[in-house]
Amino acid sequence: MPTSSRLAVATHVLATLALARGTAVSSDLIAKSANTNPAFVRRLLSSLAKAGLTTSQLGQGGGALLARSSDRITLLDVYRAVEEPRLFALHHDGPSQKCPIGKNITPILEDEMSEATRALERSLATTTIADIAKRIAVRAGQPAISVCNRLLWT
Repeated sequence: MPTSSRLAVATHVLATLALARGTAVSSDLIAKSANTNPAFVRRLLSSLAKAGLTTSQLGQGGGALLARSSDRITLLDVYRAVEEPRLFALHHDGPSQKCPIGKNITPILEDEMSEATRALERSLATTTIADIAKRIAVRAGQPAISVCNRLLWT
């Protein structure tokens, strides 16, 4: 099954903006930190902005900013902003309706996959970007602003 890195990179983007504490951060700097293409970061920022999670500042010193406090952005918000609506895919062509297994498997799988999706969403709703930023600062062994300054100015 193909996997997506959009949630991981979008969380990276938002944690970077949270640690920047109101300083606009360019997509180039975020991309450098995430070790990805700046165009990918810009696409994510566009999705995050449409969801009301980020905003941009134009001009010299411009870049991305959080649109609201990091303690009011959950991983569920991020997930819904950047991921496809369905976590799991079913048969591409649909199973045979002549077979009792094929005729009944889809509704059963839909129920199971819906529950798995709800469990994932419940879990993501419990963690905020502020939580992620604090954990980054703790793991880095420095106050959050020091982590951000090291990122921005090196």
